[in-house]
This record gives sequence, structure tokens and C-alpha cells, in this order.
Amino acid sequence: MSDESLARDVPPDALPEYAERVLEVADLIPPGRVMTYGDVAEWLEEGGPRQVGRVMALYGGAVPWWRVVRSDGVLLPGHELRALGHYRAEGTPLKTASRAAEGHMPRLDMKRARWDGGERAEGHT
Repeated sequence: MSDESLARDVPPDALPEYAERVLEVADLIPPGRVMTYGDVAEWLEEGGPRQVGRVMALYGGAVPWWRVVRSDGVLLPGHELRALGHYRAEGTPLKTASRAAEGHMPRLDMKRARWDGGERAEGHT
């Protein structure tokens, strides 16, 4: 699946306002850092993790989707290898997978990779 197939061919003016706001936050996350679905909702002061996840599932291909993640650091099911490539290229902190882990896939090191939005908060409206 390509990044293009993750993005829906929806003109920007057709996006619901909430979706636009979620995608704007995703686009602000610096390379090598991540925010959880809940972090994005909290930062927007609207919605919750499920709503953010839905927006990312429908429209996330237009932004760095791999930077909006599950709170447990597990890589996005079905997109693990693509996400892992992005994380390695950006230097995102990872935890080595244990040999017992299914597929030996690493997880994100959430303590080190998580971004609180503080470095860019002055432009937040």
C-alpha cells in the first residue's frame, strides 16, 4: 500500500473542520518525534483517541501519518514495515523487540519519542 493509497482524493475544502485540525497537528510533529491519538485530541481540546484515529485512517496519507501513534508504542498494524522505515530514517527512538514478540517488531520508545507540542505551541490557535 502506498502513501497515496492512504490519502483519499478529497479536496482540502471538502475535509471536515475537525479532520483539517487533526491533520494540521500531525503535520507539525517534528521528525523523530510522535504524538498519540489521545495527545492530538487533548492538544486540540476536542474529540478523543478514536476520533483522531478515524481521521488518520481516512485522510492521514496526506501527512506524516507514522508520527501519530498508539499510546503503547506498537507500530500501526498492516503498516509496520513502512512506519519502521520512516522511524529509522528520522531517528525516532525505538525499543528492541524481544524474541518472544510476534514478528520481532520493535516498538516506539514512548518516553523518548513522545512530543508534547511545546516547541511549536506559540502558533497554536
